[in-house]
Amino acid sequence: GIEYLFVSNASGGVNPEFEVGDIMVIKDHINLIPNPLIGKNYEELGPRFPDMSEAYSKSIINMALDYSTQNNLNLQSGVYVSLTGPTLETLAEYSYIRAIGGDAVGMSTAPEVIVANHMGLKCFGVSVITDLGVPGKIKKVTHEEIMEVAELNKQKLSNIFCHIISQITT
Repeated sequence: GIEYLFVSNASGGVNPEFEVGDIMVIKDHINLIPNPLIGKNYEELGPRFPDMSEAYSKSIINMALDYSTQNNLNLQSGVYVSLTGPTLETLAEYSYIRAIGGDAVGMSTAPEVIVANHMGLKCFGVSVITDLGVPGKIKKVTHEEIMEVAELNKQKLSNIFCHIISQITT
């Protein structure tokens, strides 16, 4: 009975304008993970070939961007690329992700959003930029360091999500 899916992730930034700790509103994604809809389709959940032309709700994205302007938050926006992991990316992979139009990379989100769109849900997603895959800014990171950056941004994410929820439920 839900109508919306909100997702968040920790991701590596490949856009040279991004810094560690930035929050990126996901405006679209490139899925390089096997599609979760492969196999039998259950018509009661959605069509065999769901439209993905607005995978992330433009109206919700605009709510988030308006909120950031009103509250002097520096939100980025961009394209998220999903890879399988569980490794962080190589230097060549970072370059490839940027070359194909990615701004951030991670190991989740796109499959969930594909399934949600299949079911007719409106989606909104954000990435916390926890490390950088930008030439000259790449450094070795640990999973613990990534989680620390994500933890530092949880209140900002919560505020954005709560604001949007208050707007769509009134």
